Amino acid sequence: MGKLAYDRSLTIDFDDRTLAHLQIVIGMKMRRGESFYFSWKDDHQVGDGRTSIWLHPTIPLVYKYYGSRSPAINPAWIHALEVSANTNSGLHIVPEPSVPINKAI
Repeated sequence: MGKLAYDRSLTIDFDDRTLAHLQIVIGMKMRRGESFYFSWKDDHQVGDGRTSIWLHPTIPLVYKYYGSRSPAINPAWIHALEVSANTNSGLHIVPEPSVPINKAI
């Protein structure tokens, strides 16, 4: 289980594979200087609600992976996540499309 640390004030758990895909999409948006919302459904242990954060290139993010190996990357999932990030509601985790997965980018 990996962790995304946001502005030293919030740490969110995601499995390593999901976190790797999120890192790529967030990185693409940040390189372009874009700000956007990122929302996810909270684990039932913390209330089963929803959390949204505003991502901006000046806000520090840390990606901490549990495993030492890079997860396989699915370009179709990257595209689907990027499409969600470009909506008014912002980035949210969408189901991974079932297409062949490349080893790593």
